[in-house]
Amino acid sequence: MKVFTHKDIVNLKIQPNQCYKWVLDMLKNKDKVILPAKTSMKPTEDIFYNVMPCLLPQYNVGGIKVVNRYPHRNPVLDSQILLYDYKTGINKAILDGNFITAMRTGAVAAQSIKLLAKKEFKTIGIIGLGNQARATLKVLLSVFPKKKFLLKLMKYKNQHLLFKNYIQSLPNSDRIEFFFSDTYKDVVKKSNVIISSVTYFDEDICENDCFDEGCLVVPIHTRGFMNCDLFFDKVYADDKSHVKGFKYYNNFKRFAEISDVINGNIEGRKNDKERIIVYNIGLSMHDIYFAEKVYQLFQLKNLGEDIKLESPKEKFWL
Repeated sequence: MKVFTHKDIVNLKIQPNQCYKWVLDMLKNKDKVILPAKTSMKPTEDIFYNVMPCLLPQYNVGGIKVVNRYPHRNPVLDSQILLYDYKTGINKAILDGNFITAMRTGAVAAQSIKLLAKKEFKTIGIIGLGNQARATLKVLLSVFPKKKFLLKLMKYKNQHLLFKNYIQSLPNSDRIEFFFSDTYKDVVKKSNVIISSVTYFDEDICENDCFDEGCLVVPIHTRGFMNCDLFFDKVYADDKSHVKGFKYYNNFKRFAEISDVINGNIEGRKNDKERIIVYNIGLSMHDIYFAEKVYQLFQLKNLGEDIKLESPKEKFWL
């Protein structure tokens, strides 16, 4: 079994447009995977363990990701991925899951924006400026290599300044304008796209009238936008099983899965007036597919530390 650390994976220098392609590949083929809903264990309100299994028979791979959140830890989120050979059940690798989680999450959010934002969108409000927000913008800028954006950043400590510096370090960042906001309302109002990557809100962040016609809301961690479920024109999700337990699920005006929109089975945005919210809760098929692609890259380079668990070879070993 191979072991791949966070540093090992970062050093591969996987490009954001490659992450976008991997995400799109899996969304197009979601009906071919074995994808149980994730199991979420919450010992307290702000701590969780999510267990996320998936089998990809068409790629001869299966796996499971475990991600947990501890609010006083740095970083708050941490994850690991176990990768298996589908035909034999042999454990091929254990990988640090942080880079994969951040980049697949960012690529999924960017894909939703490309698919469902209104035409000629420009202004993007961003709440929560950590790694997942950075990943989202990194992929989005690669998907729209010439488009000009105005980024409205929610002030928090010095993170808005660090985020601005990071974005300005990316290629073609001269086409980006920045505006710092003091309140959630200021971020949301007049934004064509609202991205939130805050892991915990205990209540909705804005009144209904803050959300302009035609806006797209992408709450990466779902919190803070429950009121949108009641009056937005359309609600989409990466997987129905992950949202059918939502308080207002039965009150959605229209609901569909993103993969059905991508494959042309369900209508996406109809016009530039529709308010749309997308709940990408996080699918392990992306994690396992990314992990398999990373594994293949390491195999080509003959890299990775080997460990042996020394499983028993005999049928009767007691």
